[in-house]
Amino acid sequence: MRTTTELGQHGERIAVRYLTDRGLRLLDRNWRCREGELDIVARDGAAIVFCEVKTRREVGFGHPVEAVTPAKQRRLRLLAHRWLAVHSEHAPDLRFDVVGVLVRGRGPAVVTHLPAAFS
Repeated sequence: MRTTTELGQHGERIAVRYLTDRGLRLLDRNWRCREGELDIVARDGAAIVFCEVKTRREVGFGHPVEAVTPAKQRRLRLLAHRWLAVHSEHAPDLRFDVVGVLVRGRGPAVVTHLPAAFS
């Protein structure tokens, strides 16, 4: 992984595997509209989960999950409404999760999953 794009894609693959191994069903990945992109949309029981993935090689600038700022949270809420407007998936509950992936030079990546990280 030479570029940040490759690192991000690698982290998203790890996050998808992590979430699906825990029973979530993938609905969409890298969904884009004019306002931005949703990394992962999944179903967890009755809830639709909008999941932001942040991947880093080190924690010098903070843990990956810390990169989901209040401004990013506002954008994710907007994107979730856009996604819901164009898909036939309906759920009584919506959830916003954050997955931080720390990719080290050696050993497996460290995954931190924050279910319902914000509302």
